[in-house]
Amino acid sequence: MIHQDFKFDLFFIRHGESESNATPGMAAGSNYDAPLTPRGQQQAYLLGEKIKRQEWEFDRIYSSSLARTVHTTKLMLEGMGQKDRSFHKVDAIIEQQVAGWRGKPISEVMTNEVRAYMSTKGRDFVGPDGESIREVQRRATNWLEDELIYNRELASKPISLKVAIVGHGNTSRAIFQYIMGFDDRLTYRLGIGNTSISRFVFDKSGWSVLSLNDATHLDGSQDSNFEVRS
Repeated sequence: MIHQDFKFDLFFIRHGESESNATPGMAAGSNYDAPLTPRGQQQAYLLGEKIKRQEWEFDRIYSSSLARTVHTTKLMLEGMGQKDRSFHKVDAIIEQQVAGWRGKPISEVMTNEVRAYMSTKGRDFVGPDGESIREVQRRATNWLEDELIYNRELASKPISLKVAIVGHGNTSRAIFQYIMGFDDRLTYRLGIGNTSISRFVFDKSGWSVLSLNDATHLDGSQDSNFEVRS
């Protein structure tokens, strides 16, 4: 049972621009564990400065275990003035993997036939040597439920926690579809920019959406990559 005074304020944050993001028009980056670009590093530090200005004090911080999210988290903490703070690295929230599309342009792999098949299969579509959005959603939300929102030790107490989760574009889309229940066709159309913040509350009444894709800390000076598939 969820305690009546139980509340999670969850900040889902996408990593800064990676080397894969910096090459537009690719179906999947050629480097599975692509590092941040210099611009991505600056974005992450600006993110931390915004968090510090807003006086958001995180009780817990989680990051995907991939290099671009770990580096984003470290630079975010530096911008927050908490450079030496530790955080949790989580395999379950890494980006969707489609190994067969790595390094290939969208124009080559997204043929009319593939797009039609994707529309038919929805969340169950699996790219070559990859995983479906449903599979990504299952691994990510199972972790989210077990670690936080349905963790019995936490949920049975009067507790209010702010939590930052630094992750990826498609994995975040899968989580947001789970939270909001929108149509599968919207999944790839939801813009999630580099270092953007999407904020949700979970309490005894369920989920509430506070904000999506907030990247105002970039102040329009740096376009953020959305990775939307049309």
